[in-house]
Amino acid sequence: MVRINLTKKEIINSIYMQIGFSKKISETLLDDIFEIILNNILIHKKVKIAKFGTFTIRKKNERIGRNPKTKEIKIISSRNVILFKPSKEFKEYINKNE
Repeated sequence: MVRINLTKKEIINSIYMQIGFSKKISETLLDDIFEIILNNILIHKKVKIAKFGTFTIRKKNERIGRNPKTKEIKIISSRNVILFKPSKEFKEYINKNE
């Protein structure tokens, strides 16, 4: 399977082609959408987008890790991670073509 990344430029071009906004307006629109999602994740620790899925922040505690090559033990610092749980509709859409 070939890995294909969807770039911001491709999304902007798709908005431009489908809706007809200029590329600059399409870029601003996409930036605003990302900013709304990111700000809400930071404030509420959770963002649910209907028929798409839910993004949540989870705190991972500090732990001991090991480099598999050198076997060196290191402390992995605590950090926040973002989790995504797809909605029921998203899962059904993905699996309908199998």
